[in-house]
Amino acid sequence: MQSSKTAPFYIKTKRTFTGIRAYGWILTLLVGVGGQFFPVLGLLVPPIMLTLIGMSTLKGKYWCGNYCPHGSFFDSLLQPVSRNIKIPSLFASRFFISAVLIFFMYNLARRFTTITGAAGTADLLNQAGLVFSTTYLMVLLVGGLLAVTISPRTWCRFCPMGTFQFIFYKLGKVIKVNKKSDRKITSVQPALCRSCGKCARVCPLQLSPYTSFGNNNQFEDENCIRCNTCIRNCPPGILQPATAKEAEKLEPGAALESFSEDRFTQPR
Repeated sequence: MQSSKTAPFYIKTKRTFTGIRAYGWILTLLVGVGGQFFPVLGLLVPPIMLTLIGMSTLKGKYWCGNYCPHGSFFDSLLQPVSRNIKIPSLFASRFFISAVLIFFMYNLARRFTTITGAAGTADLLNQAGLVFSTTYLMVLLVGGLLAVTISPRTWCRFCPMGTFQFIFYKLGKVIKVNKKSDRKITSVQPALCRSCGKCARVCPLQLSPYTSFGNNNQFEDENCIRCNTCIRNCPPGILQPATAKEAEKLEPGAALESFSEDRFTQPR
């Protein structure tokens, strides 16, 4: 048996709690790979982009943790073979995230510029679809490589679509439209938290809820993808999703059976 001194900090655990999260990867392959042969499949991407942006205004990065086809691909198919090590801090830096977003927008604009000659023709939809399909395939390949060599959700730390969600979530906060819909990870009984770090060890984005509970004992990190993996793995069972109003009314309650487990408070 590994001791707490030699065991790796990040651990693999089930993240696919719904059918969409378990099999959404089929859409990734359909659009990314199938779209290379049937380009019109790429036209499924714009509605997806609009949906995730609209959802982010109300619920933050909820799409990433519950509906994203690429996220399903990373968690369902690649997590078992992933090294699952610490994601380099560079990938979470504002500079790197901004650079990736700028490159993504530039490359998309450049590719659309090259198909302007097809405007007004029957081939325009196919060419536009191929642009989106190829972009989807790029995420599949690059994100997949990072998932295997580093951690399943490495791409998600700087994903351009995740950045858009972050921006629109901020907007939702400013105009106060997400106060009733934004369900954050909430500690029902913070006094019972033993700082075992289990929530951080299983978090797909390698965040640390147990160190960052703020108002109403809620996890305020705006990068949280609301996947509930930490909730399902919390040893005393003191975590659950809740809006700010719900958090004020939560009844304390927890099971203490697992408090004898080894403590892991820092990644290696």
